[in-house]
Amino acid sequence: MRLWISRRQFEGIALTAATVGLGKLRAGSGGSQAIDEVLRTGMQRRGIPAVVGMVANGHSILYSGAFGARDAASNMPVGMNSIFSIASMTKAITTTAALQLVEQEKLKLDEPAARALPELGKLKVIAGFDASTGEPMLRPISKPVTLRHLLTHTSGFAYDTWNATMSRYAQKTATIDAAAITDPPSPLVFEPGTAWQYGTSLDWVSRMVEAASGKSFEAYLQENILKPLGMNDTSFLLTAEKFDRRVSVSQRQPDGKLRENPRVLPAPPARPTGGGGLYSTAPDYIRFTQMTLGKGSLHGVRILKPETVAQMSRNQIGSLSAGKLKSFRPERSADVDLHPGAQDKWGFGFLINTVPYEGGRSAGSLAWAGVDNTFYWIDPHRGLAAVLMMQFLPFVDKEAVGMLGDFERSVYANVAGRT
Repeated sequence: MRLWISRRQFEGIALTAATVGLGKLRAGSGGSQAIDEVLRTGMQRRGIPAVVGMVANGHSILYSGAFGARDAASNMPVGMNSIFSIASMTKAITTTAALQLVEQEKLKLDEPAARALPELGKLKVIAGFDASTGEPMLRPISKPVTLRHLLTHTSGFAYDTWNATMSRYAQKTATIDAAAITDPPSPLVFEPGTAWQYGTSLDWVSRMVEAASGKSFEAYLQENILKPLGMNDTSFLLTAEKFDRRVSVSQRQPDGKLRENPRVLPAPPARPTGGGGLYSTAPDYIRFTQMTLGKGSLHGVRILKPETVAQMSRNQIGSLSAGKLKSFRPERSADVDLHPGAQDKWGFGFLINTVPYEGGRSAGSLAWAGVDNTFYWIDPHRGLAAVLMMQFLPFVDKEAVGMLGDFERSVYANVAGRT
């Protein structure tokens, strides 16, 4: 039996206690209570300030739970409408925007990206570093970057956080990741199509979306993806009216403790880019995952064609391996290996696990994350999707990964059969 309540009642209940499990408000089943307990006790045991989890199938919500406080000063409880920085969870939405334009034949996967963005015709690759001066040595690329390269992280663009060559280049040139959208562009770390490396590719994809659509990236997303899906709290702009719901971000310190960053209303970005930057809620993002489960459609609203979602869900990088990253900025990220011992792949927008997780998602599931330890996965085989949101650094901190694993195993033990 489910107990349905109004949005006003729901938000009021969310503010009653920092450790209330909202899952049991939606479903009084033992399964929901079991997941509540995993998140509540896990948060307390692991010293995580706040966590929100949500599970759905293609048409309904199976679990919702919110625990912890928005910030230490106010001790205001988080709720299901709490707003998180979702960082690179933006990338799958950016990919969706680009593929809409591919469907409309306004963009093409395999033509040079420079036809949409002439600055991408000026790309160079780092050939090495001078032995005496340490200066980077650049040469022109031998073949053009395409939208396919950009969508699959095989372009050669790299973040300095997870690439030795780009880390050395950034140190030598005082370049940071945020300066990726420049003219001329930052150099590549390998020839397009020859390797997989996580990086700034989706920032450039958002510029291609703008060029092909004639709209700002924020406007395009709102009109073509976010508003149609009812993702009304998702935006690059965090307004003063919504700021009260924003969850603070904490940083792991050398002594192992988390220190909370001050809550400050962020200035609007001068020009949003598609590699990160969206703010969202668990209910909003679960709608995006439900659309993917629904082969491009949710509650009668079609965002993508079924054949496009099938492309997103298939390996697009051949024999290359994806998802494992060595960190060169430990304060920002630990080493990334979300699936130890396995060789995962990349589709369009998603990491794809080729073998199942023990006690968890099926082979062929789709997933990714945000640097502040927000996570999602989509399991088409089981017809299930889940979102887990926290707000602290470094990325894939052992406590965050531990919480994710506990949550996933509890989901499959307790609610997966209800899909």
